Order: sequence, then C-alpha cells, then structure tokens
Amino acid sequence: MKHLFKNQLWALALLVFAFSCNDSGEEAPLGKYDTGVLIMNEGNFGANDGEVFHLDPGTGTLTKDIFELENSRPFAGLLEDMVLEEGRLYLVANTGKVEIVNPGDFKSVGAVIGDLDQPRSLATASGKLFISDYGPYDASYNTPDSYISVVSGLDGGTVKKKIEVSNKPEDLFANGKFVWVAGSEEGKLEIIDADAETVAKTLEVEGSPVLFFEQSGEVWVYSYDSEKVYFQSLNLTNQTIKEETSFDVPNAMGKITFGEDRKIYILTSTGWPNYEDAVAVVSLADGGVGLDWTTGSGFYGIGYDKARQEIYLANSNAFQGSGTVTVFKNDGTEVAEMEVGRGPSGFLFR
Repeated sequence: MKHLFKNQLWALALLVFAFSCNDSGEEAPLGKYDTGVLIMNEGNFGANDGEVFHLDPGTGTLTKDIFELENSRPFAGLLEDMVLEEGRLYLVANTGKVEIVNPGDFKSVGAVIGDLDQPRSLATASGKLFISDYGPYDASYNTPDSYISVVSGLDGGTVKKKIEVSNKPEDLFANGKFVWVAGSEEGKLEIIDADAETVAKTLEVEGSPVLFFEQSGEVWVYSYDSEKVYFQSLNLTNQTIKEETSFDVPNAMGKITFGEDRKIYILTSTGWPNYEDAVAVVSLADGGVGLDWTTGSGFYGIGYDKARQEIYLANSNAFQGSGTVTVFKNDGTEVAEMEVGRGPSGFLFR
C-alpha cells in the first residue's frame, strides 16, 4: 500500500461521515470500519487470496477477511491498492479488477471487471474513474502497452477508453479536471485532461516516480533509483516541478510513510541473494538521513498512525504462510506484533 495522500483524503472523508446528518437531522452513526486500521494483504500469486483485515488498536481486536465476511464471497484477487475517494473505497487488484465497497460496512456497491490487465491504482475526476494499468506482458515480460482506463461513473461498470501512457504507471493524483500519472519505468509525469480523456502534458523527473503525497500544504511526488531518493514538489497551477530534494538512500523501494516533523520512513532492500532489508528515515525539515532505523528481512509495507504516533511494519515472511505486522513507537520500541494475511503490504488509518 503506497498512498499517504489518499490516507489524508480518507481522514477528511471520515470527518464528513462523522458529522453528516440523516433525513431526521440527527447525526448518522459511524460504520464499524469507519475507525481503526485497515490492513491490506496482497495475497499469493496463483492463489489470488488477497484480503483486508480490520484492527481496533484500542482493544487489539483483529477481524479477518472483512470483504468476504460482509459480501459472502472471497475477494479473489491480488490486492494492489486501497483508494478512498468520493465516499467509496476502491479495492484495486492487479489480477484485473476493481471492487468498490462502502467504507463504513464494506458492502459491495459495484465493480470494474473485464478489459483490465494489471491495474495499479485509481483516481476520480469529472465523475469518472481513471485506473492505471501496466497492460499485458509481452514475450520478454516487458509492458510496452501500458494505459489508463476510463470508466464513466463512480460505481464501476465497463471500460470506455484506454489512454496510452509511458510504461508501468503507478499512483494517480486528481487536481480539478486534471489527473497526474506517475510513470515509473520512464521517469515521467503525464497529466491527463479528464474531460478530453487525453494526455495534455508530460514532465520528465528524476528517478522512478511512484507516489504522490501532501506535505506542508504542497503536493509532492516520490521517486527513487539505485542510489538516491527524490522528493519533487509540484506547481499545480502551471503544471511544473517546483523544487526537488534528494537524499543518498541506496536500495530504496517504493514503500514509504510519513511521521512527525516532516520525517519520511522508507523501506530499503538489497534484494537477491541476501535480502537485507531496513527502514531508512529522512527529514524534509533538516535534511537528516538515517539508513537503519530498524533492520531485518521480508519487509513489505509500512504505515504511520498519526493519532497514536506509531509505525506499522509489515513482513511478508517470504509468502510462506501468513504475514506479520509489528507496531513500534517513534523511538523504535516494539509495542505489538500480530499475525495477518498473506503478503501484508499497506495500511489505512481511520
């Protein structure tokens, strides 16, 4: 799970839900999943057993497989992202579908199934869904035909159009009628006009861009290469790169989260054959870098609970059975550990 900016949208939506009124003028009660932590479990390739768990941090109660629990059918896919927009929670599966649920009770309200290949993330604009998709693999396992799918309406349906973009699009960010696309393989940001459903502008950026986020009232994009990580702020008005900050963090991954005082926690991994993983911490406030906040192997996702000031670190355990989630205080003290689903990779804090 990649998206702090979407977490912030989630928090805003929660406030709307909390104070919304029903027809009698009374405040509508929160749903059972409108508070707590949603844990995204990717699932195992072939088994397609991705699912979402719900944690009540106050009681420690962990509810498993809440999509299946509330809809009487398995999710049946590899869960790539969870996106809260327009009062709906979009569950994006890179096995070719998007399930749409009510975030309060997790009941299905729609889906996008068919004519998708490897969806990665999603954004809404102009009353439409825009879904980033790697496209099909060719004979060499490249993805030369990546695209953004367009679906009319927010509750799913069929794909009406595919907009060609650079290889391996990841995160999306909507600003008015424009949808920004993080093109990870070719180092591009492509800006789509949601009304015209065409690419209106393309920007070149350092590294492989994978995530949009908000810090100090500005929107940034995170990218990385083998030696550095890059944080580039965006001028949304004239659609340019405003400024860039880079840090010497080798072996960075695409998984990051955001703590207090503009600190950013970044997963790193040496990869095969040693798989020495770590959490690096960089500061946008003072430029500080720490490469080994904690170390281990199998790190697969990370998140930060601002309300409790706790870091959640997910471990895939090499996809050999269930994954685990470890909870830390800011100072690195471990406060809890729990067994979760297969391939835990991200969190939404509510």
